[in-house]
Amino acid sequence: MVDVTLDESDDSGAVVKLQTEAWELNIRAPLADLMRLRGIKEADWDARRSFSVGTCADAHVFWAANEEQATILIGQDDETWDIAVTVPLETVDQIARLAEEHM
Repeated sequence: MVDVTLDESDDSGAVVKLQTEAWELNIRAPLADLMRLRGIKEADWDARRSFSVGTCADAHVFWAANEEQATILIGQDDETWDIAVTVPLETVDQIARLAEEHM
């Protein structure tokens, strides 16, 4: 289970907090970019397609899907990332819904 919180940071941006008992991840992105995550299933990792949405620790955040999971890759690009976490696709859907509510 991943808890999702979205707080607006300025006129068009937000901070998404993903949190479990073991870890926390804060991603900054424009609301419009977060809404693009509605199409996460198109970001098929096996086909080497990902979405670049947001930053974390001054690094790019890439999103990819594989079956019922989404992988969040943080780093220089989606091939040589430094950190990766896997969350249920429902978590990414929740982020997109929250972004749309804040528009």
